[in-house]
Amino acid sequence: MADQQILLKTLLQQRHWQTYKTFCKEYDKAAKLVDSTLQGKWPSRAQLHRWLSGELKGLPYSDHCRVLEKMFPGRTAEELFSPNGHQPPPRGSIEPPRNAEPVAEPGSTPQMADVTAVFSSRSAFASAYPPSVLFDTAKEINAAGLSLNVLCQSYPDHRLKRLLENGTRIRCLFLDPKGTAIRAREDEEGYEDGTLVTLTTLNISMLTRLAARLAPEAAELLELRVYDETIRFNLLIVDGATCVVQPYLPQARGVDSPTIVINDNTAADGLFPVFDQVFTSMWERSRPV
Repeated sequence: MADQQILLKTLLQQRHWQTYKTFCKEYDKAAKLVDSTLQGKWPSRAQLHRWLSGELKGLPYSDHCRVLEKMFPGRTAEELFSPNGHQPPPRGSIEPPRNAEPVAEPGSTPQMADVTAVFSSRSAFASAYPPSVLFDTAKEINAAGLSLNVLCQSYPDHRLKRLLENGTRIRCLFLDPKGTAIRAREDEEGYEDGTLVTLTTLNISMLTRLAARLAPEAAELLELRVYDETIRFNLLIVDGATCVVQPYLPQARGVDSPTIVINDNTAADGLFPVFDQVFTSMWERSRPV
């Protein structure tokens, strides 16, 4: 069955519920209707990957089956975990024409995994994904890199303030301006005047001043940390669903780096969980400002 997409994955894609965060949200809605004690007991990310890969032997635990059947009325758990081409549609649904061409889902080609866009530089990426598009409706922003200019220089203070006051959680991980790694990067990029140290210090100070103007409950949502390690990536993860990866190239400025956009589609071989874990491990090794 592993070479055939199961019905559950197809239905999640059709409803745009394929990101892990969205799946858990919809799972909770159905769980509340089935048994309120099942809320919050969604599968782990790894479990969901196994479900959707088609490699699960048998069915999940009965409670999971009950919730999934509520999420997709008219479908049994057996149908949901069967190849989608072998099951009839629910009663009342409309079948596509038999001569219709299949439509490839984004990231469905094995070579692309969950990568949805690639840009040759950060400026090309910024033209396609301006900060307002990335952040204006975000509920969670995790950023790690060097100076984090996309948040500190390209996005207005008053909008950051509004996000925090509306409950958005923002975690920023800067390359330590007092460390050795940032000076090594300055040497690599050809700076001789402490440019990156000064810029990073300025950006941290800007966010610190912003936090000081917030009510305590909003200020707690803004977390600033630093790390002192060889810089490899600039990472931006929005709402646990979209990840922007910008590698640092030898002897090249950060703005000249290629940029990869990844949308979590719970693909078993996807890159989103990889970079999500990179951010988590870096955050755990860092120290508060």
